[in-house]
Amino acid sequence: MTKEIIRQKPKANAREVAMDILTRVEEDRSYSNLLLNRSLQKVEMSRADAGLTTELVYGTIQRLNTIDHYLGRFLAGGLDKLQPWVRNLLRLSFYQLYYLDRIPPHAAVSEAVNIAKKRGHQGISGMVNGVLRNVIRQKEDLHPQAALSDTERIALIHSHPQWLVARYVHRYGVEVAEQICAANNKPPHSSIRVNRLKVSPAEVARQLREQGLSIAHSLLVEPGLVVEGGGNLAFSTWYEQGKVSVQDESSMLVAEVVAPIAGMKVLDCCAAPGGKTAHMAELMQDDGRITACDVHEHKEKLITAQALRLGLSSISTIVADARELGQKLPAESFDRILLDAPCSGLGVIRRKPELKWYKQEKDIAAVAMLQKELLETVHGLLKPGGILVYSTCTTEPEENAKRVEAFLAEHAEYALSPFPEHLIAKLSNSHITSSDSTELQQPTTGRLQDLQQQAKNGMLQLLPSDFGTDGFFIARLSKMSEPMLK
Repeated sequence: MTKEIIRQKPKANAREVAMDILTRVEEDRSYSNLLLNRSLQKVEMSRADAGLTTELVYGTIQRLNTIDHYLGRFLAGGLDKLQPWVRNLLRLSFYQLYYLDRIPPHAAVSEAVNIAKKRGHQGISGMVNGVLRNVIRQKEDLHPQAALSDTERIALIHSHPQWLVARYVHRYGVEVAEQICAANNKPPHSSIRVNRLKVSPAEVARQLREQGLSIAHSLLVEPGLVVEGGGNLAFSTWYEQGKVSVQDESSMLVAEVVAPIAGMKVLDCCAAPGGKTAHMAELMQDDGRITACDVHEHKEKLITAQALRLGLSSISTIVADARELGQKLPAESFDRILLDAPCSGLGVIRRKPELKWYKQEKDIAAVAMLQKELLETVHGLLKPGGILVYSTCTTEPEENAKRVEAFLAEHAEYALSPFPEHLIAKLSNSHITSSDSTELQQPTTGRLQDLQQQAKNGMLQLLPSDFGTDGFFIARLSKMSEPMLK
């Protein structure tokens, strides 16, 4: 009888793992969240060390241009001439010294020097030691210069590219621009969507509280719960049993705006990984037919897996470029269409902080052209009297309001349609209160009134600073039987 060989995960140093992840993000343009999850699964690490690795990866990327700005003062040759791993070792060490109060400075320096000795030679470890000790001595002098413009100051303090800050300032003013950038650097809260075909949000909230978690009902959507202290709920029995899905509140809002009802035929044009698809099926009581499309075969499997986990039979999938759907599906054959369009993703910086460094202003115009092609293709698949919802996870008007306005100018049979009444009511001043123990970020009264009016008009732009959610845009368009005279 052979003995089963149990392979143990290698023990790992939190800072060294973080350094390797940061280096791969820089060199390979990998997404930090995916790389972090894979890296933590491969090694043996305490919960505290895993938390430190996560903090160092996200924090260093979030504050990258501020870190590089100040570190450059201590390096005669600049950061660019260093080997990538050395550069990122200094970055994550500076992040600890400058931003984290709970880590003793001598510990951060000692750990960095040990990693430098292990990976490099005495000259590198000596340089690392000297730079970091100088940072400690001059830390109090590291602050923005008084002569900076508002855009430069916000970009440095909150570590955003100046071109993006300038866009925020131009649209919203200095105060709101600073709020957006500050919100982008806060860790995202955990939120779940309750599958009401299996259990009520109140019951899930009750049982999670009994397990010692802090729970608040979403301020935006009925099936949403905000959870504190629960870790990754995608690994919970609630998730496994199909009672909940992990989803941001702003993303949940999209299906609620589509508002499909039982018996309808619905098209989800860019559906993967299937969260909004499944939400629509739940709203329809799993009665009707949702055609979920994605261009990638491996992503189609994600949609199927979601439906299976949640016990939904109304979802069918097809693999296709959404720009070809006009040739693959009958015209005017759907009651509802959701186009959750590819976009710059600048509304989800808090989840993917490297996006603000990867993206350039020119990328916005390029993706806006793709969005135009998609709208031109899929709008003809909607029945007269139907609803088309266009959504993105970005904050940029060329991809959002301007894109919709351009479409409406060319298609007289379409018009903006108010959001469902219960969603508009959610944005009322009287509703935005919470007796739950979890603190939820709440907009000012003036901002709430603006959001409510946007929903009544049929186009809503949520900012990361509004409810602590992702930045999201949603437009609701109705197709008339006869074109509206203009």
